[in-house]
Amino acid sequence: MESGNLELQYFLSGITKGSIYAVVAIGFNLIYSATGVLNFAQGEFVMLGGMVAVTLARFVPLPVALAGAVAIVALVGCLLEILFFRRLQRHSILHLVIITIGLSIVLQEIALHLWDEKVRSLPYFTGNEISSLKFFGAAISPQVFWVLATVAVTVVLLHIFLKYTLPGRAMRAGSSNPSAAMLAGINIANMRTLAFGLSAAIGALAGCVISPITMTHYEMGAPLAIKGFAAAILGGLGNPMAAVLGGLMVGVLEAYSVSRLPAAYSDVTVFAVLLLVLFARPHGFWGRPGGESVREH
Repeated sequence: MESGNLELQYFLSGITKGSIYAVVAIGFNLIYSATGVLNFAQGEFVMLGGMVAVTLARFVPLPVALAGAVAIVALVGCLLEILFFRRLQRHSILHLVIITIGLSIVLQEIALHLWDEKVRSLPYFTGNEISSLKFFGAAISPQVFWVLATVAVTVVLLHIFLKYTLPGRAMRAGSSNPSAAMLAGINIANMRTLAFGLSAAIGALAGCVISPITMTHYEMGAPLAIKGFAAAILGGLGNPMAAVLGGLMVGVLEAYSVSRLPAAYSDVTVFAVLLLVLFARPHGFWGRPGGESVREH
């Protein structure tokens, strides 16, 4: 493959990976904006979405399996908030982070016992693994377009939900000023549960669309959570829309680092850049100083 084509192939690979990280980062930001919780179990929602969809696809058509997986994982997200976060009163950020890491480990172990260690995969939504499209000499899997479309639709629908719907506005109000929101009759606890459910649904949808590309296994959640968190930080924690740009940056950076350095150093490169950015702009490239978020828009 010619040098120019190879560079383009790395770029397209980075965009694909970055889109995956972006969806995970959107889930991070949604929960953080609504509750202040850094949910390191977000990657497990992606894993569960893929696993549940693979299981359901054995008995029902693929579209029904995808919808069922998203609904089931959304319910899991709601239950986690109700059981582990709703009753917390005086809690620190460290306390919440430890809880989410613990939940991540528990969900991973449950997945291991339910689905064992086998690697699974959904079929390609269109085409197959050998029907790659050619773009200036670089190969693009047809499933990549489903991933990119999922990111775009998720961003647009989330923006519409938060800005133009009553539940979305109530969620923003509850995160911005809980006391005033309670006086206005908004049920803060229910809004936080809704945020967890939406975040889990977004993660599950991501798990479904990436399954044909990355395969699905019980250990995939933690690495995705780490990269998604890095993307959320780079974009600006608390800003779901900037999470997409942060995810694409992480994906492209990781892809090009593999082309220049041994694969073992790809994670080191990503987090070295993350540390440099945090020194220069602690709130990320598109974040707001002081932890402000898109809830003001």
